[in-house]
Amino acid sequence: MDIILFNGDVYTLDDEGTKAEAIAIKKNKVYAIGNNKDILKLTDKDTRLIDLQGRFVVPGFIDSHMHLLNYGYTRAKVDLNNASSIDDLITLGNNARENRDLKEGDWILGRGWNNDFFTENRFPNRYDLDKISTEFPVCYTRACGHVAVVNSKALEIAGINKKSQQISGGKFDIDKSGEPLGIFRENALDLIYGIIPDPDIDKVKEMITKGIDDAVKQGITSIQTDDFEQLPKKEYEKVIKAYTELVEEKRLKARIYEQCLIPDIERLKEFLNKGYNTGWGNEYYKIGPLKLLSDGSLGARTAYMTVPYVDDSQTMGIPVFSQEKLDELVMTAHDEGMHVIIHCIGDAAMYMAFKSFERALKQKPKKDHRHGIVHCQITDLNLLEKFKRLNIVAYIQPIFLHYDMHIVENRIGIERAKHTYNWKSMIDMGIHAPGGSDAPVEKFDVLPNMYSAITRKDLNGYPKNGWLPDQKIGVEEALKMFTIEGAYASFEEDVKGTLEVDKYADIVVLEKNLYKIEPEEIKDVKVDLTIVGGNIVYHRNSQW
Repeated sequence: MDIILFNGDVYTLDDEGTKAEAIAIKKNKVYAIGNNKDILKLTDKDTRLIDLQGRFVVPGFIDSHMHLLNYGYTRAKVDLNNASSIDDLITLGNNARENRDLKEGDWILGRGWNNDFFTENRFPNRYDLDKISTEFPVCYTRACGHVAVVNSKALEIAGINKKSQQISGGKFDIDKSGEPLGIFRENALDLIYGIIPDPDIDKVKEMITKGIDDAVKQGITSIQTDDFEQLPKKEYEKVIKAYTELVEEKRLKARIYEQCLIPDIERLKEFLNKGYNTGWGNEYYKIGPLKLLSDGSLGARTAYMTVPYVDDSQTMGIPVFSQEKLDELVMTAHDEGMHVIIHCIGDAAMYMAFKSFERALKQKPKKDHRHGIVHCQITDLNLLEKFKRLNIVAYIQPIFLHYDMHIVENRIGIERAKHTYNWKSMIDMGIHAPGGSDAPVEKFDVLPNMYSAITRKDLNGYPKNGWLPDQKIGVEEALKMFTIEGAYASFEEDVKGTLEVDKYADIVVLEKNLYKIEPEEIKDVKVDLTIVGGNIVYHRNSQW
C-alpha cells in the first residue's frame, strides 16, 4: 500500500453518506475505506502512514469555472485590487515603471481595479494613465475582465483615433468631440489585446504551474478552466501544447478540464476538424466544452438585460452575439458531440442562450448533453424553469455575493433582485449547480466561497441574517457543489467527486469539521493536506 491516512474524520459524500476513519491509497486510486483497525492491516514495509489526528477529510475540491492561465498571467501584472482611487492606480503604475527594467516594446499591464470602490466612482481614462507613461503603453483591466483602459501610447500603437469604427459586440468610449477615451468594453478589447506581445511557451507553462501551486493550497484538485483566449494572440494550440508538455513532464499537480473559448465559427470548425472534442486528452488534461461569452458583467453594466439598468436607463448592456450567430456556434458544437457552456450574467443573455440550446436539442435530441450556463446571476422564475426543463447545468460562483449583493438592487431594482442568485431554489428543483470562483475575477479560495453560499453574507459578515436568507444552503450542499457537481459537469462522476474504492485518490484534509463549527467560521478554515492521484501536492504541516 502506498499511503494510509488514519485517525481521520472522513466524509465520503457517497450516496449512502458513508463516514470512516481511514483511507488506503494504492497507485493513483482509493484502494479501501473503513475503520482504523481494518485499514491499518493493509500496511506493508513501503506504506507511508499519516496520522490525521481527527482532521476532517472530504473529496478533493473541484473549481467548475476559472481562468487558470489568466490567473497566472495576472500574477505578473500590477495588482490593482486594493486601489481605492484613480490616484492609487497612477501611483501603482509609476512604481512598476520605476522598478522594472522596461525595454522598447514592453507594456505596463495591470488588473483588478473596480471603480465602485473609488472615491471618484468613475472609470479611469487615457489621460489618467498618461500620468504613468507616455513612452510605454499601459493597459489596466477591470476586475471583472470585461473592461480595460489604456493610455495614449497604447491607442497610438493600436491605431485607434476619432476616425476608427466601433466593433460589433463591444465598444470603445469617446468624448464629445469623438476622441477615444481609452476605455474598451467586451469585443472591443480585442483591438488592444491583439497588439500586446505574447509570452513564450516556457513562460506560459510557468504561469500555469504557479497558478496550480496556489490552487492546491486551497484543496483544489481539479480545475475547469477557460484559457484559449487569455493570451494576447489567442493561440489555442499554444495553450494545448503547454499543458501537454506539463503532463509529459509530470509537472501538472491538478487535473485540468479545458473550457474552450472559441467564439468564431471558422475557428471552431477548424478546431473540430483537427480532432479536438469533448473528452480528448487524458486524466490530467482533457478538452471539455465549447465556451462562449454572450454578455459582460454586472459591475461594468455590460451584462445584457431585458430592460434598462435602473441606475443607468441609457443602457441594457451589451450582447456579444446576434441570436443567429449564437445559434450557429451552439449547433455546430452540439452536432459534433461537444457540450457547450455560455457565459450569461444578464437575463436577456440567458434567454438568448436558452433559444440556442432549445434549437439545437430540437434538431438533434440528446438526453445527457450537459450544456450549461456560466454565472446565471440575473434570473427570473421563468428562467429557473427553463434550467430544469432543459436540464441545463448552472455554473455558479457563490463568492460573487461579496461584491454583487451591494450593487444588484441598484442595478436592476429590489423586486427583480429577489429572484437572482437563487441557488437554493435551483438545488431544490434538481438543477445541477457546480461551484466555481471565476478567478482571477475573485480569489479561488474554496472555503470563503462555501461560506458565501451557506451564510449569504459578504466576507465582512454583512448583513446580519444574510442577503435573501431563504436562499441559504447547508454545509453538505455546499460541499457537493465543489465536489460531486463539479465532477458531473465534466462527465467524470464515475472517477471523482466522492471518496469511493477505485475512484481517483483526490483528497483534501481540513483542520476543522465544517459540519461542527459555526457557519461564520467556515471562511477561515485552513487546508492541511491536498492529495491528487495519490501524490501529496500540498501540506501545511511539515511532518507530512
